[in-house]
Amino acid sequence: MDRLCVLNLDEAVLVDRGQIAQLYAQLGESGAENVVCRAMEELAIRLAHSECLYREEKIVEMRKCVRSMRAIAEQIGMQTLAGVAKDVVNCIDMNDQNALAATLARLLRIGEQSLTEIWDLQDLSI
Repeated sequence: MDRLCVLNLDEAVLVDRGQIAQLYAQLGESGAENVVCRAMEELAIRLAHSECLYREEKIVEMRKCVRSMRAIAEQIGMQTLAGVAKDVVNCIDMNDQNALAATLARLLRIGEQSLTEIWDLQDLSI
């Protein structure tokens, strides 16, 4: 009996609105928007760069890129993205190539969804 299993690759992302509100309280509206926008830009760059590094098999450099991505994501409340970045680093540390490929693909999906979520939150004037 042949069976086809379809995986749903859409999952909810967790953005800590409290973390973002805290940034706004500490830095004011202009300062917080500047930090969030710079962080979003940096995350987008690092997501693309980590994929390139993976394809070029530059795993040590990719690990550094993903670790820094985790720190940036935590700063602006992207909890899901930070967790998946941690998982990617763990796959590298365990030298598990299959898990790394799958987890990196998840990181790219979650990264895109998280950036969209933060952008939408800004539109709502947190």
